[in-house]
Amino acid sequence: MTLSRTLAALSLAAALPSTLQAQEAPPRPVAISVDAGQTIGTLPPIWRFFGADEPNYATMKDGRKLLLELGDLKKGEVYFRAHNLLSSGDGTAAFKWGSTNAYREDANGKPVYDWTIVDHIIDTYRARGIRPYLQIGFMPEALSSAPPGTPYQHLWRPGFDYRLIATGWTYPPKDYAKWGELVYQWTLHNIERYGRAEVENWYFEVWNEPNSTFYWQGSPEDFYKLHDYAIAAIRRALPKARVGGPDVAGPGGTFMDGFLKHVSSGTNYATGQTGTPTDFLSFHAKGRPSFVDGHVRMGIATHLSEADGGFTKVLSVPALAGKPVVIGESDPEGCAACPGPQNAYRNGTMYSSYTAASVARLWELARKRHVNLEGAVSWSFEFEDQPWFAGYRQLATNGVDLPVLNVFRLFAKLGTTQLAATSDAQVPLDTVMAKGVQGEADVGSIATRTADGKLALLLWHYHDDDVAGPDAQISISLKGLKAAPASASLWRVDKTHANAFAAWQAMGSPQSPDQNQYTQLEKASQLQAETVSVTSGKSISLRLPRQGVALLVLN
Repeated sequence: MTLSRTLAALSLAAALPSTLQAQEAPPRPVAISVDAGQTIGTLPPIWRFFGADEPNYATMKDGRKLLLELGDLKKGEVYFRAHNLLSSGDGTAAFKWGSTNAYREDANGKPVYDWTIVDHIIDTYRARGIRPYLQIGFMPEALSSAPPGTPYQHLWRPGFDYRLIATGWTYPPKDYAKWGELVYQWTLHNIERYGRAEVENWYFEVWNEPNSTFYWQGSPEDFYKLHDYAIAAIRRALPKARVGGPDVAGPGGTFMDGFLKHVSSGTNYATGQTGTPTDFLSFHAKGRPSFVDGHVRMGIATHLSEADGGFTKVLSVPALAGKPVVIGESDPEGCAACPGPQNAYRNGTMYSSYTAASVARLWELARKRHVNLEGAVSWSFEFEDQPWFAGYRQLATNGVDLPVLNVFRLFAKLGTTQLAATSDAQVPLDTVMAKGVQGEADVGSIATRTADGKLALLLWHYHDDDVAGPDAQISISLKGLKAAPASASLWRVDKTHANAFAAWQAMGSPQSPDQNQYTQLEKASQLQAETVSVTSGKSISLRLPRQGVALLVLN
């Protein structure tokens, strides 16, 4: 599909909800009750992880701007995972590609290390308060065991066959000792540059989706060996390094079973000892949207089922069952750079409301399964110098934030102590996992106590189908408050709030906004605080449109 046709399809799909609102239905009454005196448990900030295929975007103009905004979400606690940090090349960014040229060999086969480009990337993270979730990969060209004549850099672009990405960078090393030494030297360099205490706060994992031939051309055993040599090298340089993996696609099937057995009781390829140090376990979970009857239908059930499958794998090995878990990619679908009408949800409030509803269910599912869920990586960043609102899975377009980024800002306002809250319109977890949200819409809530003692209440109004539906007229009853507040602060993300896409459409969808239009789009993208009344200190009335997300904060 050409880009112009893709953009036309996205515009058509995005316009459908507003078109269908011609005959607006009366609002649906919803009752939510909050008991600020009843604690449910801890709500870990799993949302503070982001990632991208293209590491070099981080150092470009819009990438730097977006990283600053991500770092501001939770200073010192936001992590970024990137592919291609060891790939060979000159550092030029491309779709699903990046490079640093960290490793080459001289004419005699002696390693030559050059950290210039990768330092610039990590320096950019650190200057903005972000820490690396450091992916060790991919295979440098001089180390790749790819057959002669195999191209090293792929030529994939949006619309091409995805299998084209599997080129020379996906192969095991010709020499595992040199691979291990590369990782050792890189770790030593990072300690020298950023400080031992700082690097001990990072996450270290090896490769990406080694259970997929898109990313790994070796056997499972080849990967275990790759992993063992890398982890041994990291720990040799930094004994307290936080190491884990394997960031498999989905729950990982028999590959994950074999990996868990190997790291818990197998013979380590690098050290000869039993097992491999494992501080956290990681897998990926994705939804599966489709295009049905002229509109996007999200696949939240698939997303949650994959997460549940990964939890089951972790819990299957008693020695590992209590380890922290990071869902290394947690998204509505699989390919951030892939266009298509089924992905037309990305620019507007379908993506933002899905994010609120899905992250809420990951919290709930982890608590139900007694899993120590520490993070869920949103594999979305930005695509530099691309057409406006081109439909990639991203957080901003040309430096202007999309609605979904504002939902992460709402997450950042939540506390880590969850309080009791119920909604009579929140679809039960088991139903969402089995059927998605395809009957009545899901109007849900999460209540927390913040570090400074405030009550923060997250609300969302979600449906799998990207079509119009009635607003929710929400009545919130409050109890257990230490004092009776007269008002609350409110932030909204919906069709008319914190929504640059809607503002861009209202401008006529210009592909080259002028300076004044750019300023208007930036302003339209921003969250705006409102004040709402609290009746008698114990009730709030709020109207929330379909695909709306809101946050209330009470003293």
